[in-house]
Amino acid sequence: MTTHHLALALIPLFLLLAGCGGLDKDGAPRGYPDLSHTPDAIPRAEPYRRINMRSYRVNGRTYHPLRTARGYVERGIASWYGTKFHGRNTASGEPYDMYAMTAAHRTLPLPSYVRVTNLENGRSTIVRVNDRGPFHPNRVIDLSYAAASKLGMLGKGTALVEVRAIDPSHPASGSHGKRQRTDARPPHAPRIYIQVGAFGNADNARRLATRLQQALQRPVRIERASRPGGTIVHRVRVGPLASVEIADRVTDTLHDLQIEDTRILIR
Repeated sequence: MTTHHLALALIPLFLLLAGCGGLDKDGAPRGYPDLSHTPDAIPRAEPYRRINMRSYRVNGRTYHPLRTARGYVERGIASWYGTKFHGRNTASGEPYDMYAMTAAHRTLPLPSYVRVTNLENGRSTIVRVNDRGPFHPNRVIDLSYAAASKLGMLGKGTALVEVRAIDPSHPASGSHGKRQRTDARPPHAPRIYIQVGAFGNADNARRLATRLQQALQRPVRIERASRPGGTIVHRVRVGPLASVEIADRVTDTLHDLQIEDTRILIR
């Protein structure tokens, strides 16, 4: 679970940080209740909150919310949050309920509906995004305790997921137009990579790859791809990495090397 989640309410940022950054630890409700049979959130048309469409800044980084959730799909690492934030106001002004099928996202409009699929076990569920976070650099979405229970990720605290926006007027669009199984075996084990840079010049990509191999003692690859318009880009990627914990450690090392603009990829 994340320790970097922040609920963005309409209060001064320093008060917000003080309220969500205390010494009390986050965790599960007593007894770790099994909520894996909690019904999915039901998508319905809701107006976006205009106040949550504004750019905002957290931990020295500025985030620009999307104007629409339509077409959004991304793979990454999910975390979850629980007792520490239960009952506190979310960014949308609603109290956080760890027993509800909700989630936090840095840039999706509030509220939005997304289908989250655990790529490690095939479990899938629909949640309503009503909060901002997580602000750990390697996390893509923060799930409620109930949603994490349904996806089978409580024990590990994280999961490799796909997040796909749902159009409430066409809910099946979040499942490629077909009924989505909630526990389908994935075709292959997902792998974690960290993209470190993209270069038009192949020599620049090779120099960075050599530097990273020496510093990290990890596999580094260069992938050549075509961009729209026919230009060629050389992407430098570290991996595959065996776990989320290793990916986090590698990211910390990259930051020590003054390489900040990194991106987690799940293949």
